[in-house]
Amino acid sequence: MHIGLIGLGRMGNNMRARLEKNGIEVTGYDTNPDVSDVATLADLVAALPTPRTVWVMVPAGQITDSVITELEPLLESGDLVIDGGNSKFTEDFKHAELLAPKGVDFMDCGVSGGIWGLENGYGLMVGGSKEQVERVMPVFDALRPEGPREEGFVHVGEVGAGHYAKMVHNGIEYALMQAYAEGYELLDTRKDIIKDVTGTFKAWQRGTVVRSWLLDLLVRALEQDPEFEHIEGYVQDSGEGRWTVEEGLNNAVPLPTISASIFARFVSRQEDSPAMKAVAALRNQFGGHAVKAVD
Repeated sequence: MHIGLIGLGRMGNNMRARLEKNGIEVTGYDTNPDVSDVATLADLVAALPTPRTVWVMVPAGQITDSVITELEPLLESGDLVIDGGNSKFTEDFKHAELLAPKGVDFMDCGVSGGIWGLENGYGLMVGGSKEQVERVMPVFDALRPEGPREEGFVHVGEVGAGHYAKMVHNGIEYALMQAYAEGYELLDTRKDIIKDVTGTFKAWQRGTVVRSWLLDLLVRALEQDPEFEHIEGYVQDSGEGRWTVEEGLNNAVPLPTISASIFARFVSRQEDSPAMKAVAALRNQFGGHAVKAVD
């Protein structure tokens, strides 16, 4: 199978490498000519066999919107556009509507795995038609982790469902990171009792009910910088946590834990905090997100 991939940044380039490793031919386009296979989007479309599959992996919002708008006149009936970025699910409806008059299908795919996806595979949450999902299943199988398909891939529903599922996933992620971080701060505060904070978290990695990949990454971060001396307790939010809380409000679903984790990030921008240092370190570990260094 041969697909086009737009956006060869931190995740896109790793995805290209994993796809090629698993037998998928990829023609990539990026505004950075040093990593791009073709010079323009038109060249990308011309290089693909029909019906074309074009995966868009660029920052959500205006950039994704402009790429899909620019693609629309270049594509033909039967082609497929997949948005694998972190777009808000409501944007998917707009993009599907834009492409539909030309007979171009649209699919949204929530992607989780961060900078570790090349090695471990990516968790995939897909929204779109059953027919198109089946057509490009070799691509999803190449990207997902090894093991049972249902443990790393789900066809959630129609257009918008994939990004909705990823939005909730990220809301949960916010809350989990905050819980680990608050536990870290309490342990670190009581050094009169707790003589080995890093060792405590490390001992939780096997056999305990709080074991997880996030815990593994927190241990890794602590081993690199046990007191988080080189990280300021300043944490950004990518938008999906906010969207999750908005959906809770719109649907009268109580989300007190996720909501509190987002407000805690706002606190981090006002004063330095050991817990926020832990959250910043975790985001850097799993996603390569930038941390704010201590002056």
